[in-house]
Amino acid sequence: MTQETAVDTFGFPVGYFVIKSVATGKVFDVGGDSIEDGTEILLFPEKEKSLVESFRDPSTNNQVFFIDTSGALCSRSSGHALDIEGERVVLRHRRPISQPFPNSYAHPLPKFSYRQKTGEITVHFGYDPTYPPPTASPSANWTTRTYLLTAVPQRRPRTMLDNASEFFASNFLTPISLFAGGPPASPARPDHVFDGEIDLRDDDIVEEERGEEGEVDDDPSPCRELRIVTASTSEKEMMDLLLSERARQRRRWVILPLRVSTARSRVAS
Repeated sequence: MTQETAVDTFGFPVGYFVIKSVATGKVFDVGGDSIEDGTEILLFPEKEKSLVESFRDPSTNNQVFFIDTSGALCSRSSGHALDIEGERVVLRHRRPISQPFPNSYAHPLPKFSYRQKTGEITVHFGYDPTYPPPTASPSANWTTRTYLLTAVPQRRPRTMLDNASEFFASNFLTPISLFAGGPPASPARPDHVFDGEIDLRDDDIVEEERGEEGEVDDDPSPCRELRIVTASTSEKEMMDLLLSERARQRRRWVILPLRVSTARSRVAS
């Protein structure tokens, strides 16, 4: 009788799995099945529907991932880990240490964790991911933030018809309104609406302030971008309440484990 060793998989299943976006139905995909350092991880339609190993096409392994013993999220096709580069998720080779350590070239790989209850994938850093220079004053602000993965909606490219409609609306409809009671009001700018002292970073308000237009995801392209967004850990619950349902769905993922065999093929011992 063998004794199993407990291993922390950080909420992910043991073995290989596929990561699917609740919002788009697309899955994590190593762009072009590349093994090059810095290759971007995208969202792409699932190329293999079977979750049974013996039935799957090995050429689709660029859409299969696993968690290693350090908590790094890795690509099955190359074995390389995933890293964060700015806001992008990329493939990363292990690199030799260089000083001052850590830096954008050489740093410990981030850890990824999955919470089934919320469907969120959180990224955990053991260092400041902005890589401040050694001369900068030490700051622990990064430790008070939560880092999450999200799908990004994408509008279809503008057409000549779209441009013509916009031209007509701005050059013919607007003058007519002048006769209805004075000049049209200018659109309100954020600094006119609020002039307080709250410090909001762009990535904090990207979902909360996206607006109805920014929610539209109608581009016929099969690809979507995968990005990291941040929020103050202490205010995350409040910030979540400001999210639209579409924004919440973009932060939710389903993990689909691969099986060695079908249930019917198992023989009771």
